[in-house]
Amino acid sequence: MISAILSYEFLQNAFLSGLIIGIIAPLLGLFIVVRRLALIADALSHVALAGIAGSLYLSQQVLFFAALNPVYLGIASAVGGSLLIEKLRGAYKHYEELAIPVILSAGIGLGAIFISLSKGFASDLIGYLFGSVSAVSRQDLVIVVIIAIIVIVFIRFLYKELFALSFDQDYAKVSGVNGRFIQMVFMIITALVIGASMRIVGILLVSSLMTIPVAAAMQLAKSFKGAMIYSIAFGETSVIVGLVTAYYLDIAPGGTIVITSILILLIVLMWNKLRAGHRARVVKEGMV
Repeated sequence: MISAILSYEFLQNAFLSGLIIGIIAPLLGLFIVVRRLALIADALSHVALAGIAGSLYLSQQVLFFAALNPVYLGIASAVGGSLLIEKLRGAYKHYEELAIPVILSAGIGLGAIFISLSKGFASDLIGYLFGSVSAVSRQDLVIVVIIAIIVIVFIRFLYKELFALSFDQDYAKVSGVNGRFIQMVFMIITALVIGASMRIVGILLVSSLMTIPVAAAMQLAKSFKGAMIYSIAFGETSVIVGLVTAYYLDIAPGGTIVITSILILLIVLMWNKLRAGHRARVVKEGMV
C-alpha cells in the first residue's frame, strides 16, 4: 500500500486529503454537536449536492462551466445555504430549528431537478455522493489545505468565544462576545469543511464524519479538550482504515469510513459497559 501511494499521484492526493479532513471534520464537528446543530451538516451537504448537480448540468450548457471544477459551485452553494439558514433562524426566533429542514428540502429539490435534466452526468455524481479514491485531484487537495488552514486559524483565535457560545450563550453575550457574527462565520466555515470533504467521504456521508467520532469521544473524554483529542484520533482512524479498505476492495471510501467510525463507536460503548459492570462488581464486593 505504501509503495502504491508513493507511485500514484491520485493516491497521494486522496490520503493527504483524507488525513487533513480526519482532523478538521471532527474538530469542527465537536462544536456542532455541543451546540446541538448536528442536522445543519446534513442540510448543508444536501445544498452542496444541488450545487454539484447544477455545475454538472451547466457544464453541458455553458462552455465556461465545462472547465470549472464542480467542487467550487458545491462549496459556494453550501456557503449560500449556511447564510440562508442564519437568516431563517433570525426570522423564526422561537422556532429556529425550522430553518434546517427548509434548507435541506430546498437542497434535495434543486438537486433532483438538475439530475432529472441531466444527459448522462448522473453517473458522475456517484463519486461526489459516496466519495472516490481515484477522483481526488491535486486541485482538490489544494482546496482542502486552504480550508484546513482557515478552520484552524478560526478555532485558534476564537476558541474562548466558541466555547462560551457552545455552553452558555447568555454569559457569552454579557461578556461582550459578538455571538451573531461568530455564528455566521462558524456556519460559513462548516459549509467550507463539508465542501472540502465531499470528494473523500461523499456528500451524503460527510455529516457522519463530523458527528460519529465526536459521539465516541464523548463517551471517554472527561473534558472538552479531551473530547477534541479523542474526536480527532477517532476521525483519523476512521479515515485511514476506510481509505485502505476502499482501495483494496475497490469500493467507495465514504461507506468504509463511516462504517469504521460506527464500529469505533460500538467498541467504545461496549468498553464503557464492561467498565461500568466491573466497577459495580468491585463496589458490591467491597460492601460484602
